[in-house]
Amino acid sequence: MKNLTRRSFLLNSAVVAGIAATGAGVRPSTWAAPVGANGSVRLGIIGCGAKALAHIKQLLKRTDVRIVALCDVDPQQLAKAVEEVKGSGLAPFTSTDARAVLARDDVDAVLIVTPNHWHALLTVWACQAGKDVYVEKPMSHTVWEGRKMVEAAAKYGRVVQVGTQYRSEPGLAEGIKYLHAGGLGKLKHVHAIYYGKRDALPRKRAWYPDWLNYDVFCGPTPVLPLERDKLHYDWHWSWATGKGDHGNNGVHILVVARRIVRADGPPKRVLGVGGRFVHDDPAETPNAQLAVYDFPGAPVIYEQRGLPAKPGVNYMDQVGGLRVGVVAYCEGGTLSGLIGCTANDHAGKVIKKFPGDGGVVAHMTNFLDAVRSRRTGDLAAPTTVGHASASICHFGNISLRVGTAAGPVAVNAALEAVPAAAEIGRSMAQHLGVHGVDLEKRPLTLGPWVSVDAGGDGIAGLTSGGDAALERARYLLHETQRPPYVIPDVV
Repeated sequence: MKNLTRRSFLLNSAVVAGIAATGAGVRPSTWAAPVGANGSVRLGIIGCGAKALAHIKQLLKRTDVRIVALCDVDPQQLAKAVEEVKGSGLAPFTSTDARAVLARDDVDAVLIVTPNHWHALLTVWACQAGKDVYVEKPMSHTVWEGRKMVEAAAKYGRVVQVGTQYRSEPGLAEGIKYLHAGGLGKLKHVHAIYYGKRDALPRKRAWYPDWLNYDVFCGPTPVLPLERDKLHYDWHWSWATGKGDHGNNGVHILVVARRIVRADGPPKRVLGVGGRFVHDDPAETPNAQLAVYDFPGAPVIYEQRGLPAKPGVNYMDQVGGLRVGVVAYCEGGTLSGLIGCTANDHAGKVIKKFPGDGGVVAHMTNFLDAVRSRRTGDLAAPTTVGHASASICHFGNISLRVGTAAGPVAVNAALEAVPAAAEIGRSMAQHLGVHGVDLEKRPLTLGPWVSVDAGGDGIAGLTSGGDAALERARYLLHETQRPPYVIPDVV
């Protein structure tokens, strides 16, 4: 593979040199032409990986939307999307430059299915260009980015939906309504679970992809060589481009947990614990992680395991038969699930079932209906909800990233502030012990309690680490954007 030379880097950067001064560098094209109540929404898709292909399959079954544009910085991924659309009778415009899609008059809305680090900038550009947006989760890569997305949607009057489809899951909605009505008594705590097997990433000598414009792929992040074997998907496990499984699948589950505890605002404080174990690979993010959220209604404990139930098997541990989802512990029993949910008594006997369908179709329908009606209040996952849900993942990761190595006694003592969290922490320690991890010799990283300010976007203080840790934590709220891929302070 050939490296990016300084000359090619400058040439690539020159392509987007005007962005900082002119927003997306495109004119607003749809301000005066809202979609009619019965009109077909003309959709451009930016990012054509596996998730986008799943969206395309669903969208091609619909009559209320037309795919008019496809875009991916990677020509190979773009070609796969074009192939998927073949036979539909559509002939979408194609480009490797998202700005070319945003400049088109025949695009009413865009679906953003890129890596996390591009979500915010593309959303802001789209709003400035007069496009509505369906942006995949997590909404943002940093807390500050999320706030800019909220501001852009409001300022430009755009419909922006976040792809957390469990906000549209009917069984969950009914189950949570039942819980809130007192069907299981007082809520004590919520265990948000993501047990998903993640194998080690094959290590490779440092290299640069040569079949795409890698400068544009990196966008706001540093242009660094890869040390993993794949460019796509595994960007989740680099802090520069992803947020680990906490910000990947964890946000789906925490969206539900927030509804259960009726979280209208941020948690009072957040504690992160975790580490990467067994795998010696180039991934940076943890494969064992806890994040404890101290909400006024009840605590939420997010737990993530990437290692299987034991060495040599492909199945995962379970909590009450659940590997992915939420378990709400109440005085009179539990409510658990993700696609639909079930209320059980403490003996495990089913009290009531709430069947669901996953919410995928309903969530997209909710977005398209809002594009036509312009009633942003009807959105299931507007930017305000998406920002709050992504931000708690960011705070959990920030606590972990400014933490220090701590033995089992210190970790347990910290978690005892929330007894349910201490119990879950001991279970995670046992899980790691099954894999031969000695937490005395190879300790977990224990973060400080992070006090979240009342607005939900800042850090009021840390319980440990001193000024250096606080400065680092506050930096991670924003991080650094690489010119010219910069969101201005005023969008």
